[in-house]
Parts: sequence; structure tokens; C-alpha cells
Amino acid sequence: MSRDNKTIVAALVVAAGSGSRMGGATPKQFIEVANKPILQYTLERFKNAAAIDQIYVILNSRYVGEYGAIIENHWRISKLQKIVAGGSERHLSVWAGLQALRKDVEIVLIHDGVRPFVSEQIIDSSIQSAMLHGAAVVGVPPKDTVKLVDDDFVSNTLDRKKLLLAQTPQAFQSDLIFKAYEQAFANNAFATDDAALVENMGRKVAVVAGDWKNIKITSPEDLVVAKAFLEMQA
Repeated sequence: MSRDNKTIVAALVVAAGSGSRMGGATPKQFIEVANKPILQYTLERFKNAAAIDQIYVILNSRYVGEYGAIIENHWRISKLQKIVAGGSERHLSVWAGLQALRKDVEIVLIHDGVRPFVSEQIIDSSIQSAMLHGAAVVGVPPKDTVKLVDDDFVSNTLDRKKLLLAQTPQAFQSDLIFKAYEQAFANNAFATDDAALVENMGRKVAVVAGDWKNIKITSPEDLVVAKAFLEMQA
């Protein structure tokens, strides 16, 4: 259902991971870079994107109380609808987020909470592509030659022109991604990203040009890159 013929768009920001690869006691999404938590940068990108109407944040159930209160009371994310408790695995967290969406949502963008440099252009392009095709994935072509390895030996060299390094957001018509998840649960067949579940239904997923700055911060080395990007923007 649309409001005044406007397509209602929601951002579902997944930040339920424990961040074990980063080390330390603070979950990676709450580590500060230039005096601001990574997740706050990410949420501000969606808050400032004109095409986004609603924002949902999925947190690890252990952090919903403490960090949920910080997000709601201190970060001023005006489009925030709900803090959602995630599950033990990523697909369970996303499913919890999907179930929390308001009924009027027609397009949903699923985004990693630790990708704080997503641009409004990527957000807009993802929405438009999902509206036209049902599903869209953001990605960049690999810079390096990609080898397929079998038992410590190269078995094939893949054509880079046909490869994509998937990023987020991944955008979907809401009824389509619900059906994809329902099928995945029925078949107990999940994947490392949401677009693959739509692919498993036999549906085509459109490609949206990504950006090498749209990094996912998962290791200490990524923090160095993030700080450099912020200094470039200053």
C-alpha cells in the first residue's frame, strides 16, 4: 500500500554480529572511528537519504537494551521505527527484521551495519532497480585475477568480466523477499547473502554499480581505511 502514490521504502540495517574478528570487548558496530560509532555513521546515511522512509535496526539480543537505548535516545535517527532483537545466525536476524516491518513497506533495503560509507546514489539506484526488477544487488568487479582452487592447486582461472563482489544494500520488493525466506526455511537452504535466496527461486537479480569506498569494516585493518576515508571527507 502506498501513501499518496509514494512507494514506501524501508532500510533494514543488520548489526547483530558479535564482531569476533575485530577483537576486544566492544562489538565492531559500536567501535568509534573519529569519535563516532561505526553504526551511527551507517544509520545517518539512511536517515539523510531522501528516498528512505523507515529504518529498522537489528541488534544482537544481548545489546538491545544497552545499545538500543543509546540509538533511540542519543543518535537522533529521525526515521527509526524499531530496534529488533536478532537471532543466532544472520538469516535469523534478517528474518526477525523482515517480520518487524510495517505492512505498508513495499521496498526493503537490507544493509550491513558496518558499511558506513554507502552513498545516496547507491541507495537510490538500488531502490529504482528493485522497483523495476523485483530484486537488486550492489557490487563491484574484482580487481585481481580470481583462481578456483581444489585441494591446494589451481583448477581454473575465472573470467573477471563475469564476476561480482557483492556489497550491500541489497534491495527487494517486500513480498518477493518474504517468499524467498519462506522457501529457504521450507527447504532449510540458506546462503551468505539475501539475493541468493531470490536466485534460488529462479528469479533474476539485477546488478547495481557499487563503490570501492562502500567497505565492510570487519578487521582492525579496515579501521585504518575508514579513518582515511573520513579524513578525505573532512
